[in-house]
Amino acid sequence: MFDTVIIGAGPAGMSAAVYAKRAGLNALLLDESPVYGGQVLSTYEVDNYLGIPGVSGMELSEMFTKHVNSTEIEKKSGFVSEIKKEKDFFKLVLKDQEIETKTVILATGAVHAHLGAKGEDELGGMGVSYCATCDGAFFKKQDVCVIGGSDVAVEDAIYLARTSAHVYLIHRRDTLRAAHSLVEDLKKCENVTFVWNSEVVSFNGDGELENVTIKNKVTGEESVLNVAGAFVAVGIKPGTDLVKNLVELDEGGYVVAGEDGRTSLKGLYVAGDIRKKPMRQIITAVADGANAASSVAADIR
Repeated sequence: MFDTVIIGAGPAGMSAAVYAKRAGLNALLLDESPVYGGQVLSTYEVDNYLGIPGVSGMELSEMFTKHVNSTEIEKKSGFVSEIKKEKDFFKLVLKDQEIETKTVILATGAVHAHLGAKGEDELGGMGVSYCATCDGAFFKKQDVCVIGGSDVAVEDAIYLARTSAHVYLIHRRDTLRAAHSLVEDLKKCENVTFVWNSEVVSFNGDGELENVTIKNKVTGEESVLNVAGAFVAVGIKPGTDLVKNLVELDEGGYVVAGEDGRTSLKGLYVAGDIRKKPMRQIITAVADGANAASSVAADIR
């Protein structure tokens, strides 16, 4: 019987592991992959993590993993198919066993929806991005595009318009789904061009993004936009399937929990991108992990 099992070894889970061990908890860090880091592993460069500017995602993950290993926390690779709530503990169902624990810290993160366009995966982190606040600074005074029509897409375009030379907002319809007030703010940006009724056919470049091919859905005409950066903002899916019937979720599927990580179900805590919050960054995930582990330590003693 563990004091806590941390599911997910991204920044939030690894932070929770360090703080759990420092608190003297009998803890297990559990992830599907033997290589820790989550989304950070596919991030080409991280330039806004305090004290370590310009580090690659792989390097940062290696630093985090080294710190986790120094705690000598018990680790296991495996896929959790179900979380069962018993009277005063949990059972985690894996392919080869069931693990019992007093508490669970869920840190399974979220994934950005992809377009599925040609070249998207190959140029991910090399000009194709899913986070304007993370990567926008790399494209100062350069032309970029944003793909999407939601609040997030419009917010990204406004954010990028402050530092980029020009921003193209590409949307598959002729109206945006974003809030009216946001759209009005975007219209005030003189360096933004709306590209209506269009979809991205391919992301093009040799080693880094050079341009995108777009197709007008009305005329069928294809054209090329020369941009150094392309920001895909077509949705995010939180990894909350394991707990969708156990805890309160918001309309987007994120777990409702405060800064302390406590959810509507006693003994189950969340950390990182699956938590309902205004900003999802590596640094906020690390903070979430620390808070969740501290809450566990306080609650089981």
